[in-house]
Amino acid sequence: MARGGAPEALAGPAAAALGEGAAGVLLDDPWQLLAVAGVRPEQADGFARALLGPDCGPGDPRRTVALTVWLLERAALQGHTAQEVGTVRAGLAAHSVPDPGEAVDTAVSEGAVHLFQEEREAPEETEEQAEESGEGTDGSGESGEEPPALLGLDRYALAEESLAEGLARLVRTATADAWEGSELERAAGAHGLVLHTGGEAARAEPVALAAKARERGLRALVAVHSDGGRRALGAAGTEAVTVAALLSGTAGPGRDEDGAFVLDLLVVLDAPQVDVETAATLVESLPDGCRLVLSGDPEVLGAPGAGRVFADALAARVCPRIASRVPDPGPLGELVSGIGVGELNQVEAPGKEVVIVPVRDAGEAVHRTVQLVADSVPRAIGVPPERTQVVTVGHGGSAGTRALNAALKQRLNPGPGRFGGYDPGDRVAYAPVPGRTVTGTVLSADAEGLRLRCGDDEVLVPKERVESALRHGWALTAHQAAGTRWPAVVAVLPGDAAGGLSRAWVYTAFGRAERHLSVVHGVDQALPRAVAEGVAPERTTRLRPLLEALLAAPGE
Repeated sequence: MARGGAPEALAGPAAAALGEGAAGVLLDDPWQLLAVAGVRPEQADGFARALLGPDCGPGDPRRTVALTVWLLERAALQGHTAQEVGTVRAGLAAHSVPDPGEAVDTAVSEGAVHLFQEEREAPEETEEQAEESGEGTDGSGESGEEPPALLGLDRYALAEESLAEGLARLVRTATADAWEGSELERAAGAHGLVLHTGGEAARAEPVALAAKARERGLRALVAVHSDGGRRALGAAGTEAVTVAALLSGTAGPGRDEDGAFVLDLLVVLDAPQVDVETAATLVESLPDGCRLVLSGDPEVLGAPGAGRVFADALAARVCPRIASRVPDPGPLGELVSGIGVGELNQVEAPGKEVVIVPVRDAGEAVHRTVQLVADSVPRAIGVPPERTQVVTVGHGGSAGTRALNAALKQRLNPGPGRFGGYDPGDRVAYAPVPGRTVTGTVLSADAEGLRLRCGDDEVLVPKERVESALRHGWALTAHQAAGTRWPAVVAVLPGDAAGGLSRAWVYTAFGRAERHLSVVHGVDQALPRAVAEGVAPERTTRLRPLLEALLAAPGE
């Protein structure tokens, strides 16, 4: 690292990313430094110039291959499991690659990335249908053109293919049975895979399904995204587990001699928050004949990891889809339900369930947020600061999570931050793995690291991971908050946040509140405009066509 002019602090992460032979790998191909989280192309270029001298150029195949992989890794952080070839070529051109097309071909030929060309089978048409469909369409309103070629990384390609095959296996091996009861119960009895949609109140339906299955003598389990989601189920939550705990073996029914869960029915709540790699691991662990019910609200922000498993499964139309008719109650339910259909309605809130706090600038937004959490909400609503969650658009900016957490710490738990910037009593957000956030409170620190209280568990954050995996958590982004609810939520929308708003963001942030929502509002008409028009960009994935190829009925 020193020979290339890189900071010594990168030595550890480089060894973790590249293995024990990291030094030799970097000497042969300095651009492999891009495999280290946080390293940007210009930094890798400088490292390469220091090691290679005049032999280093923008068209070096080692550079172009590493950049292609880096672009796809960056896309995965935005939820994509693949990217269109043209998008990757444009990204390479932006980094001065002289021949982006050749660079992509080289990356594919070396096996660094995979090229996919999904085929769309045209349905058979009668003469009347062909005449009505019009030129250039297939009768369903979709273009008859072939889907664009996609590039993807091995890990996400394997995950999506494994997940599609696993879901198809469950569909084909389930024994149809006639269960009496609700529409959801009847569907689950007859099918191996069922999708259930609805808001927060609808969560009770799949939980009731699992209880009825147990009465039938089946081994049934409910899995949720977070401990907060489990606690929100009340008494029923005592028998629920988190997906992470189920996969790690710390909770759940255990596994049989073949490594499969000892289950007849698995109900997964908060399904939109499950990324493709987690979903693939989960489905691989279910035995033949097991029924799987995926339940969630399709309007919320997608999983923090790569993929759009729930949305792709819904779009594929390869299994029953049961839409709940149970509305979310009260003024908050009315507000959030309206947002879901693109309407920001003014609702009657006699119990101060919804309060709008106008602000002029980011500084005032931070000040009013602290005031709300520390004073106004506890006094007027009766919810203490530790049960109030602040949600904002991003980490940076003058009213992002960093600025808000600094101000909230100063007010709620002032201290020198003597343990890596943290003090006992600090509220924190811990990412045990990328894309998954657990909230907790700092208990203490010792030679091993920081000890947290996260729900009912005590968690150790190793000292070498404190800087990268831990943040203060009085304020979170909506992506971090998704899958959990709090008695009170303060949604912060400073003027510079307007560009980050979408209907899904507003729906998710406002929907985190159980009893009270304060909106620190500084974006003027950008808020109703985002609700009416702000459709979040879709993720590029391959799961839908894979499911359709495996499970679509003839003629669909």
